[in-house]
Amino acid sequence: MEQKQPIISLEGISYSYPGSRPILNNLELDIFKGDRIGLVAPNGSGKTTLFHIIMGLIKPSTGRLTIFGDERKTEQDFMDVRRRIGLLFQDADDQLFSPTVLEDVTFGPLNLGKSKKEAIAVSKKTLEFLGLDDFEDRITYKLSGGEKRLVSLATILAMEPEVLLLDEPGNALDSAMKSKLIDVLNSLAITYVLISHEYDFFSETTDRIFSMENGKLLLDDALYIHTHKHSHKVGKQPHKHT
Repeated sequence: MEQKQPIISLEGISYSYPGSRPILNNLELDIFKGDRIGLVAPNGSGKTTLFHIIMGLIKPSTGRLTIFGDERKTEQDFMDVRRRIGLLFQDADDQLFSPTVLEDVTFGPLNLGKSKKEAIAVSKKTLEFLGLDDFEDRITYKLSGGEKRLVSLATILAMEPEVLLLDEPGNALDSAMKSKLIDVLNSLAITYVLISHEYDFFSETTDRIFSMENGKLLLDDALYIHTHKHSHKVGKQPHKHT
């Protein structure tokens, strides 16, 4: 039987920001078609850096990246990667720059060579899929944080990527919008990796979970994700559960 090959393979990846210790240290990761991976770790542990390396936005100091069967080294190599992998930034304001929602969502398809008519059609279809069909003429900067988050996702999905890298996708979403996002992710026949600190969100959206320690990824077999609901007095005060 032919062995299944990863669509993204990171071998011995290391990276250091100037004047700091390695944030990624000989990291290994294989991502296969259909994977739904969660990544949890403290802030500053290198999760976002890992996404940026996969997209070729920064270059590792050591290691090898093989994506869609080809080793990726040069800027030219990553142009193809960016057409096929969609990156949702942690801050929606880094992703949205056009005056209206429809203009923002059509930007990606137009960049991929679609005609204006085709780009508008796929953008409207994507907005409708996300329940944002009445957002076309909304002014982007006037949207709420949660609305910006979903529109940012629309800008990526309209490009019809093969893989999604989602950096804190549940950020700024209220419970209703988060529930909608969970439904959207579960309806996608697409490979994705998402960063989150919300364990209940992982339980609804991922099949494998990795933690990060000392610049390496660890498959968290000991992490049992579950949803819990409770109420008690002074519940707003910081507290721990054991």
